[in-house]
Order: sequence, then C-alpha cells, then structure tokens
Amino acid sequence: MKVYLDNCCFNRPFDEQIQIRISLETQAKLYVQEEIKKGNIQLVWSYILDYENFFNPFEERRRVIQRWKNIAIEDVNENEKIIERSKEIK
Repeated sequence: MKVYLDNCCFNRPFDEQIQIRISLETQAKLYVQEEIKKGNIQLVWSYILDYENFFNPFEERRRVIQRWKNIAIEDVNENEKIIERSKEIK
C-alpha cells in the first residue's frame, strides 16, 4: 500500500500532546511511520512537501522531516497533469 503523508502529519508528533485528539493522531502517525520503516507501507513524497517543509521555522524539525524523502519509494514532481487537476479542484 502506498501512502502520502502531508506536512501536517509529519509535524504532528512535534505538537503538544495535551489534547487527546492530537495524541491519538500522533500515535497513528508514528504507527504508520514504523510500518513504512518495516516496508509494510510505501511512502510517496512530493515537491509540495519540499516546498512546505522549506518554510518550517524549526530547523531541527525541517531536517527530521526531510530525511523521510530518502525513504520514499516515489517522488512526485510538478507536471502539467497535476497543474490542470489542481485548477479543476480549485
């Protein structure tokens, strides 16, 4: 199974875990992360993650998130089909 985790997913474990919803989302993300490391789930990366992560104000978090790109089995780059689809959705 392939999964795409957006920037919010990658940042969730860094959030304060006081609220149960945030804690549960973090646990779910960490579970998926372990399954990716085991090879049971395949991670897909995209140029949008690179873009969003570039603006992360926390350098340590930015570096940790960027390392996941090396684990991804696919890196989706901008192309005309994606641009057209985004215009349709917008």
